Amino acid sequence: MSERAKAAPQSSGGGAEAEVAAWWATAVSRIEPDVIELRGRPIQDLIGSIGFAEMIWLMLRGERPDPSRAALLEAALVSSVDHGPHAPSIAVARMAATCGVGLNNAVATGVNLLGDVHGGAGEQCVALLEDVAGDGDTAAVVARWRARDKYLPGFGHRFHTRDPRRDPLLALVAQAVADGVVPGAHLRAAIEVERLIAPTPMNIDGATAVVYAELGFPAPLARGLFVLSRSVGILAHAWEERGQGRRNKGPIPPSILPAWL
Repeated sequence: MSERAKAAPQSSGGGAEAEVAAWWATAVSRIEPDVIELRGRPIQDLIGSIGFAEMIWLMLRGERPDPSRAALLEAALVSSVDHGPHAPSIAVARMAATCGVGLNNAVATGVNLLGDVHGGAGEQCVALLEDVAGDGDTAAVVARWRARDKYLPGFGHRFHTRDPRRDPLLALVAQAVADGVVPGAHLRAAIEVERLIAPTPMNIDGATAVVYAELGFPAPLARGLFVLSRSVGILAHAWEERGQGRRNKGPIPPSILPAWL
């Protein structure tokens, strides 16, 4: 048990009450009658004084970021918001929205599709970049990863020969490195990998992985942050679909029949 958990206020009832209180001990939030504190900060002091990207950082890491790091995090979150109905998470949310479920169900349906293949590449790419940065032999690391899977997470794209989100994100990271905001090891690792496997380009998962890794987020949180970002696009598409009046929308128009096998 952490020192904070040991020091957590105990219920005056003792016994079972104290055990239950300790069971749910948390450093994320403190909720009591007339009191709401998030990471030790009263909610009334946060409302109107903190941006949403800063709030995400505060909740995940227990401290407020400086403006430069907050801006870099926000840029990555903005970049991943949407990629149209070609993305399975968007398409399935739009279909769900026509089936009589609420917006929460439609959003949850889309989010639940963000798995290892669609939505998880950012997490995997952070692990790849950490491997490259720690090993120093980019070619050897890439060979090991490709021996497990021909797809290298964070590189290659079905639609874009050069992902339009790559350059602005990496430019922001490069500026942050020049300003001493982030160290730059993961940016260098990503560029080395991209040069090694050229002409296969870095995609949005790779670019955001650079940002999240440079900001010190563990690999699993790269997927969590992508989920937060993409949820915005999922919600927008589900809401639009509800307004279009379709019912029981399937993945293809009714005029097109699947091939018979």
